[in-house]
Amino acid sequence: MTPPVTVGVSLKAYFGQERAQAWFAELARRSSVHPAVAAGRVRLFVVPTYLQVLPALTAFRGTPVLVGAQDVSEFPRGPYTGEVTAEDLAEAGVSLAEIGHAERRRFFGETDIVTARKASAAIANGITPVLCIGESERLPGSAAALANVAQLSHALAGVPAGPVIVAYEPVWAIGASEPADDEHIRATTRALRVALAADPARAGSAVIYGGSAGPGLLGRVGHDVDGLFLGRFAHELDALVAVLDEASALASARESVPS
Repeated sequence: MTPPVTVGVSLKAYFGQERAQAWFAELARRSSVHPAVAAGRVRLFVVPTYLQVLPALTAFRGTPVLVGAQDVSEFPRGPYTGEVTAEDLAEAGVSLAEIGHAERRRFFGETDIVTARKASAAIANGITPVLCIGESERLPGSAAALANVAQLSHALAGVPAGPVIVAYEPVWAIGASEPADDEHIRATTRALRVALAADPARAGSAVIYGGSAGPGLLGRVGHDVDGLFLGRFAHELDALVAVLDEASALASARESVPS
């Protein structure tokens, strides 16, 4: 099963409550009238802060936009002060959880073992993991592909069957002035897609690219990737809508290819 073209946005911790709610309201309006998003040909998700999850769910109710969380506990409900469990997120209506981001690894010491536990908790509760992987230093395309396939294998070790969204984000490109070069992206995302396709437990999974992604990129690499994971470039909604238009064109191109 071919996954839909997917565009995700992580707001990290940039927006305060007022700005976030205004952004949600305007995106809800624009996404509802975007033909490809409204028809489900392009899957759009937004990942706000924990405190903004409930306002986001309210703002996007009745729209095609999915709401995710920026993290999820590896633990179930119980004596885990400060944790937000997958059970709570699912009960609230959250559809996805961002797991294993480079910032979580760098600032909070999260490992592939922790990432796998969080992915397991998410899938067990019907939440799709947005599994972030990426090499720390610049590597040649073939070496980067091998490193990321190995990281993916470790991050999915013991994880129950279910689709995932793999967000390939080379750490050195996060926050940079421009993304990785096109051929580097294509080589790595091709390898990741092959690895997922070879695993029957991951049917329906997708590979998207993040790391200074913005308008113009998807049109160049889209045949080897299933979408983009956006950060600061999506703060301006005109730029996000431009990416959605590119995703729509990619969806149309895929639909025209005989199966």
